[in-house]
Amino acid sequence: MPLIRLKFKTHIRSIFHNLLVILTMITDSKSLQGSEYTEQNRSALATMVSNLFRHWQLDNTAQLALLGLSETNRGQIRRYQEGQPFAKSRDLLDRASLLLSIHKNLRLLYPHNRELAYAWMTKNNRAFEGKTPVELVREHGFLGLHYVRAYLDRARGI
Repeated sequence: MPLIRLKFKTHIRSIFHNLLVILTMITDSKSLQGSEYTEQNRSALATMVSNLFRHWQLDNTAQLALLGLSETNRGQIRRYQEGQPFAKSRDLLDRASLLLSIHKNLRLLYPHNRELAYAWMTKNNRAFEGKTPVELVREHGFLGLHYVRAYLDRARGI
């Protein structure tokens, strides 16, 4: 009987998480129209995300996965690190926004422990079935990013 109860709780938690991810996606939906996505802004965004990856100590493969880029696109990571602007791609810009939101949540959750905030993305987490947040994103892609952000939003009480 306890095993059935545990499976039911896990199933309900999974449904709840999926609903939160969908709600986050709907409320975060933005248009690529307007001046907020100028080349200068996309360049600054690429630099910020590159710095974030450096703080998180991610290898190129993990960086490519978080940005939704092919593993054969390693040169693009180097170009972003040099300040080349992100492409005007909805997927890439949304991923960058989610990554910065994740970083913001971590800084707010651990204001006095930058080391923990920076290491969190590469630490195993029971909420992710023992996987790291980076592994979760590798496995689930864009939805994995939303899931990690929703998890941190809930941790902050949002």
